[in-house]
Amino acid sequence: MEKENSIAPINEELNVVNYETENIKNLIYNIRGKQVMLDSDVAILYHYDTKRINETVKRNVERFPIEFCFRLTNNEYNSLKSQIATSNTRGGKQKLPYVFTEKGILMLSGLLKNEIAIEVSIKIVEAFVEMRKFISTNGQVFERLTKVEYKLLEQDKKFDIIFEELQKEKQEEFKQKIFFVGQMYDAYSLIIDIIKTAQNKILIIDNYIDDSILKMLSKKNKDVEVIILTSSKSNLRKLDIQKFNKQYPTLKLAYTNKFHDRFIVIDNKELYHCRCIN
Repeated sequence: MEKENSIAPINEELNVVNYETENIKNLIYNIRGKQVMLDSDVAILYHYDTKRINETVKRNVERFPIEFCFRLTNNEYNSLKSQIATSNTRGGKQKLPYVFTEKGILMLSGLLKNEIAIEVSIKIVEAFVEMRKFISTNGQVFERLTKVEYKLLEQDKKFDIIFEELQKEKQEEFKQKIFFVGQMYDAYSLIIDIIKTAQNKILIIDNYIDDSILKMLSKKNKDVEVIILTSSKSNLRKLDIQKFNKQYPTLKLAYTNKFHDRFIVIDNKELYHCRCIN
């Protein structure tokens, strides 16, 4: 049912949102550095069709400068739709909506001249005021969060660059490699490839060594000497070494507790640092 008005007819059958200030605040967006409301939301609050609201603006265009009301661009509208999560779009070409600033909403309520518009405009102004207070109070916090977010994005970019460099395949020489949980075979294969490069001598420093290293060293070149420095509490037995030396000489074992990380030295020229990061 519609009641006639000198400006536009009121549509009392429209679904109206709750007039609580907190609910109205959820309809306020920040566009072009201004706090604004969509014409469709203003229409629902005022019990009007959106088309009628915009017709009122067009008939009184001189009362609505850009500080009061403006039409969104395609980019602004698409960005706003992503924030709202629902677009309310139907088939066919859609017109870009208008948005109203606080001044525009007050001007509009004065032109509509009905009790609903006047009553609701007071609630809308209260919502705008509370939003300004909130932004003003938390402005520094928002600025800090933005800076932190920017720094994290920059760190992510740097990590991606470093990670790509570390993972590049090298045909003739080994660079740094990163292996993740579940890539045990890849790590095992890389160590064997390193061992195969030795021509004279291999030095392995590992406090937590066991007989699995012997399986790797069986792939070494013939007559390459191997020295293992490990803890006296290691699981590598002398019997294992004796059997290994009968087939793949020569391996020597020495004890030390001065190292914590794992190292492989090839021909006294190349040092490889093997480290596990939790």
